Amino acid sequence: MKFKGFKISFRSRVSILTVGLILAVVSLFYTNKLADVLRQKEQHDVELWVAAMERVSREAFGNYLVDPLISHIVSTQNNIPFIITDENLNLVMSNRIDEEVLKDPERFRQKLDELTEENTPRTVRIRWTTGHSHIIFYGRSQLLTALYYFPYVQWLIIAIFLLFTYIALQSTKQDEQNRVWIGLAKETAHQLGTPISSLLGWVEYLRSMEVDPTAVDEMNKDLQHLMKIVDRFSKIGSETVLTANNVNEVVGETVLYFRKRVPRNVSLSYNGLAMAPVKANLNVALFEWVIENLMKNALDAMQGQGELDVRVWSEKDRVYIDVSDTGKGIAKGNWSRIFEPGFTTKTRGWGLGLSLSRRIVEDYHHGKIFVAKSEVGHGTTFRIMLKRAFE
Repeated sequence: MKFKGFKISFRSRVSILTVGLILAVVSLFYTNKLADVLRQKEQHDVELWVAAMERVSREAFGNYLVDPLISHIVSTQNNIPFIITDENLNLVMSNRIDEEVLKDPERFRQKLDELTEENTPRTVRIRWTTGHSHIIFYGRSQLLTALYYFPYVQWLIIAIFLLFTYIALQSTKQDEQNRVWIGLAKETAHQLGTPISSLLGWVEYLRSMEVDPTAVDEMNKDLQHLMKIVDRFSKIGSETVLTANNVNEVVGETVLYFRKRVPRNVSLSYNGLAMAPVKANLNVALFEWVIENLMKNALDAMQGQGELDVRVWSEKDRVYIDVSDTGKGIAKGNWSRIFEPGFTTKTRGWGLGLSLSRRIVEDYHHGKIFVAKSEVGHGTTFRIMLKRAFE
């Protein structure tokens, strides 16, 4: 992986990740240690309250509830939520507890259960002669609660940071790859320009000679097709202009070109020229490339024998193009993977045709391309879906 001129090796990335994990674990351990210290301090404070309350109550049967010192310690300077009840769990005093909870008997009892789960309740003996006592139910302070959850917040922040870093690096890598492919495509178009111009001159020369005109015409068609390919490569990476076009005719041009070039034992059918025109916003040069890729894949799958059917149909505001073959089919687990760059089931192939087709259809034409149906040994149907254009 390259980043701003320097290269980060796999070992370096593992080392950075390891250091990050160690720091996160140390932070988690240290924060938990602080939380334990604070929890012990708060429990010690509660023990002091109990001792102070019992002492005030024991001295001349004093009432700790009105004692200034106890009131100051327990209420004014205390951030620990607690509820003090009598032996029958009737409210005597509370701190940092919502009034709505105190007024609702059911919620009050649930709160007592919650506080009991957090800390063991402490008993205050207020009448040594009669045995009367109060019970303190207390929970964690806001600071202690924050310390308990802080490590998990840290982990979440680290995870989000790593996710955004990964996305940014992947995006940078993808942009670099796109620039390479765009540059390669444009350079290919430039390099092909000179020999194509020369071949066009040779075709005109052959026309002036006593050569079978049918053969010359077919050669010229192949050259015109090669010029289309050059035009397609030159358009990659450029702004794509879409105009309303007759889908029947655009698809039909590719079908007619293939009709004389398919193997003898392959039958090719097309319904588009016999139906009412259906329009969609297209970049003709790029869209013909998609149809051509699908037809080539179909021919490869049939290995010289079978049926290839291209169909155009519409439904409300959608236009569909189906390319069906009777070839070897695609396993269902590969239906989505075949559109990934580099994935191919052929012994020879780059695995770029369908990936490029998806980009042209979905990114440039805002449509969809997918496997409509396929069965191993019985063939495949690819489907293109576009938004219909009305004029």
